[in-house]
Amino acid sequence: MSALAAVRIDFVPERKHPTVARLLVATVVSLIGLLAADAVLVAIGTRIFPSTSGYVHFRFSDYGRLTTIGVIVACVAWPVMTRISSAPRWVFLRMAVLVTAVLLLPDLYILAKGQPVKAVLVLMIMHLAIGLVTYNALVHLAPARRSTLDPGGHRWRYH
Repeated sequence: MSALAAVRIDFVPERKHPTVARLLVATVVSLIGLLAADAVLVAIGTRIFPSTSGYVHFRFSDYGRLTTIGVIVACVAWPVMTRISSAPRWVFLRMAVLVTAVLLLPDLYILAKGQPVKAVLVLMIMHLAIGLVTYNALVHLAPARRSTLDPGGHRWRYH
């Protein structure tokens, strides 16, 4: 079994790709939802941990830019998955978990460098929210659709 086959990258998608309109809707929902969620998480975090008030990474300009980049990357990756895998949700879920874990590494780094534990905890929760919300918005609002059958009853294949 090849490494690509083990991770279900087979370049033989069995589903149609998400429509551009649905992908745009999922992108907008993810972006607006996450920017709002980040703001709420910062508000809750600074309320529960007053010592984190004014923390540099809690500025909208800081987390807003990074959240936007993360959402755009995920929203580009999803239609790619639908083109290179016959099991795009399976692959995308594992990628989302892996990328979220990698995005926690900078949090651990700044924690090791002496950043406030409570503030970094809020940042970590924000990273988890990005993975959770974006994955679900994409696979549910812009799903890989079932293939149609050709007149002979065969599934259309992309090669």
